[in-house]
Amino acid sequence: MKKVIPFLRYRYIAFAASILAIVAGFALTYVRGGFNLGLDFQAGARIQVKIDPSVKAPIDVVRSALGALETPQIQTIGNPANQEYAIKVKQVGESKTFSTEVEGKVRSALGQRFGEGKVQILQTEYVGPRFSSDLATQALFLTLFALLLIMLYAWFRFKLAYALAAIAATIHDPLFMIGFIGATQMEVSTATVAAVLTIIGYSINDTIVVFDRIRENARLMRETPFPLVIDTSITQSLSRTIITSLTTIIAILAVYIFGSGDVQNFAQNVIIGIVVGTYSSIFIASPVLLELKKLGEKWRQRRELGKVPAKKEAKQEAIPQAKDSAELKKTQEAAEPILAGEAESTAGDVTQSSDSALESAQERDVGATPGPSPVAAGSKLAFTPRLSREKRKRKKK
Repeated sequence: MKKVIPFLRYRYIAFAASILAIVAGFALTYVRGGFNLGLDFQAGARIQVKIDPSVKAPIDVVRSALGALETPQIQTIGNPANQEYAIKVKQVGESKTFSTEVEGKVRSALGQRFGEGKVQILQTEYVGPRFSSDLATQALFLTLFALLLIMLYAWFRFKLAYALAAIAATIHDPLFMIGFIGATQMEVSTATVAAVLTIIGYSINDTIVVFDRIRENARLMRETPFPLVIDTSITQSLSRTIITSLTTIIAILAVYIFGSGDVQNFAQNVIIGIVVGTYSSIFIASPVLLELKKLGEKWRQRRELGKVPAKKEAKQEAIPQAKDSAELKKTQEAAEPILAGEAESTAGDVTQSSDSALESAQERDVGATPGPSPVAAGSKLAFTPRLSREKRKRKKK
């Protein structure tokens, strides 16, 4: 059997590290002026240009030539040797002819730097403020909807504690990614949203594999403490988790190396998300499951001890039951003297009946056999029960 790695021993360190990393990422994002929103999430124009290969036009030279424009974003499209670029310019203010004005400025600036006949405008796109706002709202809605579906799936397949732990790990991953993107000022575009959704799916898949092993081992190791069951399950599935993550990273790494623009940003975000998702499935999801189990046990114990009634009706029923018990106890205490007197009276009657029967028998035998006087013989028997009853009454008083 493999040596069990005590992952849960470091769970509080992992919790602190994750919280610190997420808070630091958003703090740096705030210090740097917010997220670097792409053209998809704010109004602006996107112009795709191609410069004649006979003129050397690296991206740094193109960026310096367009320095007069308002914060242009320039990306290489395809092979850099083709000298094809995407130029994104954010809209400042309101203008119905913004895209036409920006296109003229780009053509003029690049024409002056590389020659009028060397610059070709391939495509011009314009994104209005309303469209960008709607797109941002839809992206947020899709992310929340995906999280809800994941929680319902985990709840249906496992239990509520597993579903909550899976959601905690799944929320952890996009928060870490978004903080990293904002801190490094990477452009936020539709490719970023696609990467976040991809990582959510990848993370929940890895978490479900670990949870399935935990559930299986919990049935086989009933006498084993639950923390040891979790550590054993993570250790058993660790090789699968690492191999799957590495093979996925190798495939995405090829896209990052040979891609450009939004494709390269997508690949970079996915690589970061895979690393974070692997970490969260081991150090976040399983420890959160353990903490939820402990919380559930404490709550169950409190219910069993009566500190927390299971239902409101049970609490309401407990009051009449207590009153009935008190009344029954009082009734029993009041009935004890009466029952004792009835028992004594019954015993006396039985004794008197026995004495009478004995006296009658003695009277019948007077003529047949000599013996002591019936009165003398019966006097002792007749008065003994009465003396006994009087002694018992005195003792009771």
